[in-house]
Amino acid sequence: MTTTDYDDFAAAYAAENEKGLFNAHYARPAIVDLAGDVAGRRVLDAGCGSGPLMESMRDGGAEVAGFDVSAAMVDLARARLGADADLRVHDLATPLPYGDGEFDDVICSLVLHYLEDWTGPLAELRRVLEPGGRLMVVVNHPTAYAVVYPDADYFKVTRYTEDYQFDGREVFLTFWHRPLSTMTDAFARAGFRLSVVSEPPLAPDTPDELRPPGVEGEAFICFLFFVLEAV
Repeated sequence: MTTTDYDDFAAAYAAENEKGLFNAHYARPAIVDLAGDVAGRRVLDAGCGSGPLMESMRDGGAEVAGFDVSAAMVDLARARLGADADLRVHDLATPLPYGDGEFDDVICSLVLHYLEDWTGPLAELRRVLEPGGRLMVVVNHPTAYAVVYPDADYFKVTRYTEDYQFDGREVFLTFWHRPLSTMTDAFARAGFRLSVVSEPPLAPDTPDELRPPGVEGEAFICFLFFVLEAV
């Protein structure tokens, strides 16, 4: 398997994310913290997976919508959020099925690093945001690529595949590495102003057995978090 097809392992991925380090104790609580008070805000989860972030935003008082390229993931999200939830099967690489300025916030967590071309997706995410709205992005930290692949060219946009264990099942995920400057240039060209760059610590409730081995303190190189303002 050389491409990422979440339909094939949606249940295993969702089960792992309910309890695993990278989502349950790192990415998800960090995004919730960056989002802050979302009461009354219109929030789109672009790449919603099984819906845990949508659920968190809804619990915080937001009006939520979400989509994912995987129909199996959307089915899991609907089971979590209810039959009336605004959920769609859609590919971020194609024009979005929402109106101009329809949302106050968009969350795009662990999605963009699957795409070679960010131009169209970022333009569409900007289009569906109100001026002054926020795009919260989480991607694989580019420094991690440089550490794991020291002989690779850090400054070249590069496709690579890695194997992971999700709920006891081995799966293969294919990503696109891009250097930090390429990311920030793409954000600026799409009409976003960089507001926050974050390398957050682990959530305080992270169990000791899940903490990365050999890591002292609460922070480690894993994902990179951005808050961008639509201008």
